[in-house]
Amino acid sequence: MKAVVTVTGTDRKGIIAQVSTFLSAKDINILDISQTIMGDQFAMVMLVDATDCKEDFASLSAEAAEVGKKIGMTVRLQHEDIFNAMHTV
Repeated sequence: MKAVVTVTGTDRKGIIAQVSTFLSAKDINILDISQTIMGDQFAMVMLVDATDCKEDFASLSAEAAEVGKKIGMTVRLQHEDIFNAMHTV
């Protein structure tokens, strides 16, 4: 199952490391990653494969949001299909 992780907020050291560590601990593989910094704002989008993750998606999404709170960022995890439906004109 593929999903999209979005991370936004004020730039600081360790964002990618902390988010990728969380994903790795959940047996989620990063397939593609794009990140940019605009002024002091950080934005990252990851396409991930959560096929091997043992947790249900709702719990996983809530945990990702908690990781975001701990690092002072907004972290969202969405099914790829939902993400695409929301961002397709």
